[in-house]
Amino acid sequence: MPKHELFPETWIDKYADQMLGFAINRLRDRDLAKDLVQESFFVALRTKDSFRGELSEKNWLYLILRSRILDFYKKKKEITESQLQPDNSEPDDRYFMESGAWNKEESPKEWAPDHVLESKEFMEVLNKCLGNLNVTQQAVFTMKYMDGEESEVICK
Repeated sequence: MPKHELFPETWIDKYADQMLGFAINRLRDRDLAKDLVQESFFVALRTKDSFRGELSEKNWLYLILRSRILDFYKKKKEITESQLQPDNSEPDDRYFMESGAWNKEESPKEWAPDHVLESKEFMEVLNKCLGNLNVTQQAVFTMKYMDGEESEVICK
């Protein structure tokens, strides 16, 4: 397999808009997303000598950005309970039994595949589930099921 090369002088033109969209989708905060994309480019510049060429330039930059996003959530203690609670009231645990298992009787009925990611209800449940995973598990789940990465890339 040929080694990939880096071309830092092209990064902003080639990848900034795509990376910004990627970050906004995960952070829901445009200014924070801009900051983390910029930080990712700085990290990439500082660490470019350690680039081994096993991944494409684009995948390598996205891995750095994903790492910055995960670090942000780790510093914020993942997603806070207040973000999962409507109007800062008691948490809505009707979807789960005390054991943590899914309560099938209370499962949301309107999770049509075309619009599931736009559903506030779905995102609340997904965020609660992700919050129960450790950081590595969250990263693997996100890369596999939200970003569509191949298992081989995730393992690297």
